[in-house]
Amino acid sequence: MSTPTDEQRRRDLVLLRRVRDRMDREYAQPLDVEALARGVNVSAGHLSREFKRAYGESPYSYLMTRRIERAMALLQRGDLSVTEVCFEVGCQSLGTFSTRFKELVGMSPSAYRDAAHEMNGVPPCVVKQVARPIRARSIRNGEAPAVDPHLA
Repeated sequence: MSTPTDEQRRRDLVLLRRVRDRMDREYAQPLDVEALARGVNVSAGHLSREFKRAYGESPYSYLMTRRIERAMALLQRGDLSVTEVCFEVGCQSLGTFSTRFKELVGMSPSAYRDAAHEMNGVPPCVVKQVARPIRARSIRNGEAPAVDPHLA
């Protein structure tokens, strides 16, 4: 099996940036790996492998993190229900949205909305740093995911 050349890796990174930028822009649209891969003329498997290698998480995980970050901003505003926020950010299932939100943020969307109201008056730069999804902070800071001591 041959290894990719530097030129091929550069081309792949350009395509991966294009996919990532599309997810950032179109996070509320119904996107899946197959559609994203078609958009850059590669197979879904190749896109998934290379995206994870480049960014440390799958395209689906990255998209869900973007959606949850947008949901956090909407919940902080406080003028939409959790269900409205779920659909506004492109999620199709309230259950999946709530589960993923809790996994990434550490609390339910309702609890987050309530806590956001308590943070009125705190400088936005502090709120942004504290409120960023837990998993996103650890992945992007190069930290290893926490291991459950019972599984070790």
